[in-house]
Amino acid sequence: MKGIEIMVEVTVTVEYKGRNYQTNVLVNRSAMEEEIFTAALNQVKEQWTPEMNYR
Repeated sequence: MKGIEIMVEVTVTVEYKGRNYQTNVLVNRSAMEEEIFTAALNQVKEQWTPEMNYR
């Protein structure tokens, strides 16, 4: 199927602020390891940053 990207769910463990977090990320099947790790780390940072304002 031309033009359709195949996404996969990957479970990644990342270290953030001295603690280990396990998270799932959806990435393009052809994503490189560094790209997957970066997506996972950004997701954990967003979820565990105390400065987030909930409205």
